[in-house]
Amino acid sequence: MSDNPQASKGSEDLKEASFHEVETKHVPGRITPQEIQARFDTLRDLSENELETLNKRLVKKIDWRMMPMITLMFLLNYLDRVNVSNARLAGFQEDCNMSDTAWNAGISTFYVGYLIGQLPGNILLAKTKPNVFLPVIMMAWSIGTLCMASLTSGAGFAVCRFFIGLMEAPFFPGITLMTSSWYTKEENPFRMAIWHAGNTVANILSGFLAAGILEHMENIAGLHSWQWFFLIEGAVSAIVAVIAYFVLPGWPESDKHLTEQEREMTHYRMLKSNGGIEETNGGTWDGVKDAVKDPFTWIFCLMHFSLTVAQSFKDFLPSIMKTLHFNKMTTYLVQAPPYAIAYLAACAIALSSGKFQESFWHVVAPIVASAIGCSVLISTLNVGARYFGLCLLVLGTYSGLNLQLSWETTVVPAPRAKKAALVAIANCISQVSHWFTPYFFPTSQEPFYRLGGGCILIGCFLVVVSAVLAKWRAHVMNKRLDEAEGWTPHSGNERGWRYVS
Repeated sequence: MSDNPQASKGSEDLKEASFHEVETKHVPGRITPQEIQARFDTLRDLSENELETLNKRLVKKIDWRMMPMITLMFLLNYLDRVNVSNARLAGFQEDCNMSDTAWNAGISTFYVGYLIGQLPGNILLAKTKPNVFLPVIMMAWSIGTLCMASLTSGAGFAVCRFFIGLMEAPFFPGITLMTSSWYTKEENPFRMAIWHAGNTVANILSGFLAAGILEHMENIAGLHSWQWFFLIEGAVSAIVAVIAYFVLPGWPESDKHLTEQEREMTHYRMLKSNGGIEETNGGTWDGVKDAVKDPFTWIFCLMHFSLTVAQSFKDFLPSIMKTLHFNKMTTYLVQAPPYAIAYLAACAIALSSGKFQESFWHVVAPIVASAIGCSVLISTLNVGARYFGLCLLVLGTYSGLNLQLSWETTVVPAPRAKKAALVAIANCISQVSHWFTPYFFPTSQEPFYRLGGGCILIGCFLVVVSAVLAKWRAHVMNKRLDEAEGWTPHSGNERGWRYVS
């Protein structure tokens, strides 16, 4: 996609043609950066160099205000979600007298709450202040994590996990929405990769925390080590929630930490990135209806669902690592390198995707690597080969999920209510996979876990199918915009806003 710097006499006619030709309700039209700049009192007289200097200063300010905080919050969010896997190795399941069926039911129940809270939570976020809403739900799930230390039965496990899932539900799509509201289409993929690092870093820290807490805190103050695990993680999460209330920014148009010129610059940046559409346009339920009617929503629902299926190993990674026959301490520690590699790769791939405004191959190539890694993992007992396969498996699925998020918020950049609904619906449907994928990893499948491996491979295949559909849809929409604007490769005109493919 590129912005059109040329103002033409028929621009309004072309814009109207775009709206009639294209099947979506909110389609960016042909509007020049100069026309957008003229709308703002504090910006209209600035030169191009002055705009660029202001933009760099503003982006730096946003980066420091938002990125460290939401990265830390997401790290703790994901840590609280996966901590049960390592607690299981420390005897959590046995101490609570849970069968494998009760354990899997508790894992699945988390995602029932997660599913229920998705759409209403994200729609509520779009209409409230993120610097209030996000810390409040973080405090709620922190309390749920603290309560995990008092569990004695499978029923309590299921209830507690349901509550944590319900409270965590709006967070992941919420910070996706927040990032896409502050950063342009070029900046968005890399910024999402940065906070998405919280996902990978959580898995790294989980292993180290497990090694430190689960191996050395048994019977301290009469508590099991897994109880200390939940208490420490819950307490840290609660403290960060309090800090986030004072640090997080709100929405760009109302953030009190920005000057009037900085607010207008933020508005100007996003209008350029969105092709001239106001992000705040439209009502809540209008956004939901628009999202439901847009084929992109269902394509990205399939992509997100498929990526989550391909990631179904994550709740069982410690158990899979155990089949490599390291001692318990080493099993905790060797979980770190695959996620560290995945994080570095995700950042590099996201930078490339944002720079070249290309998503298809940046999603497909890593997911093919994941499929290769999974195939190695389920076909050999060689420790080195299996560990290499795990590295590939983690790398491709986590990178793919990050880019899917930036892709969907780029092809549907505004209004905010529609974007919020799309992200929430896609994330909501993706969580359905957690209702059945835990049953593909029973302990009877050790050491290969081929049933789970087959599930992962199907997920990888469907990711490729959905990426093809998204690319095809973007191609069709761009072709119609070309026709509406009378653009051809030999017309001599620059193209207006276009869908990323």
